[in-house]
Amino acid sequence: MKDLAENNLIRFKNISRKKDAIYANFKVKGVKGGVNFTASITVDISAAEVHPGDILEKIIEECARIGLKEFKRAEFQFEGLTTI
Repeated sequence: MKDLAENNLIRFKNISRKKDAIYANFKVKGVKGGVNFTASITVDISAAEVHPGDILEKIIEECARIGLKEFKRAEFQFEGLTTI
């Protein structure tokens, strides 16, 4: 197994149902460039083009794929900071 600094993980937490949709929830932990990060990702299963009747493994895999893709593309900024 590689060093902990190279173990970036997306871990499935649960499936939650709200009034409007069903969501797959994930927790992301990792280290990149000396920065430790932790994030939560919630994916609407309808965005993953899966049906609630599909097997759980397929739902989790498709939602994780979408969540990872969007997480990598995300641009973050500090709340309230406009100039440094």
